[in-house]
Amino acid sequence: MSTVQGARARARIEVTAAIKDEARRQLAADGAAKLSLRAVARELGMVSSALYRYFPSRDDLLTALIIDAYDAVGEAAERALAEQDAGAPPAVRWVAVCRAVRAWALGHSHEYALIYGSPVPGYSAPEATVGPASRVGLVLLSIARDAHRGKGIAPPRPAAPLRAEAERMAADLAPDLPPAAAVALVTAWAQLFGLISFEAFGQFHRVVEDREPFFVHAAEQLARSVGLVLPA
Repeated sequence: MSTVQGARARARIEVTAAIKDEARRQLAADGAAKLSLRAVARELGMVSSALYRYFPSRDDLLTALIIDAYDAVGEAAERALAEQDAGAPPAVRWVAVCRAVRAWALGHSHEYALIYGSPVPGYSAPEATVGPASRVGLVLLSIARDAHRGKGIAPPRPAAPLRAEAERMAADLAPDLPPAAAVALVTAWAQLFGLISFEAFGQFHRVVEDREPFFVHAAEQLARSVGLVLPA
């Protein structure tokens, strides 16, 4: 790459970052539904036609912000797992990951709302968001896999009407785990973000006051529901 090309690439990276930073500021102030490319361009002192060279539409900009948010919370989960001692029990690693996801969500409330809050009217997330959105779930799945390779896991067997769906879920998501584990993992994944959303969006107001120990207790219950054994 020539010096000129390198300078242009760096300039494009810088402008792209500035656009996304301003868009995040507008998300915090007005919400995703009111995000406007023209407003972003105006605040950055750009003509809107110049901004369209970076993001052809509002939906393209939203997609970039959504992918960034999913990647950020995914990185938080992956980092929490990597920081655990290799010999730590799977249930301990599970709780550490859950706590990291919660901490990210509470520290980045507007980005969390973008990916786990109300759908943005008129926006449909493209396939490109699926991989980033899967990162937290894959971290939790990896913990269950480690437990299964060791002493095993013993989630409750699903009721008869769910067994065919459990087998399908296991085949699609975790063919190396028992079908009951696939059902338990998807349930725990959904419940984790339900717990975090209740706290992030204010539903625990005047209901749960000491929220950190409450969350840890709930995360431990989720670990048990997946079949992970907590140390005595």
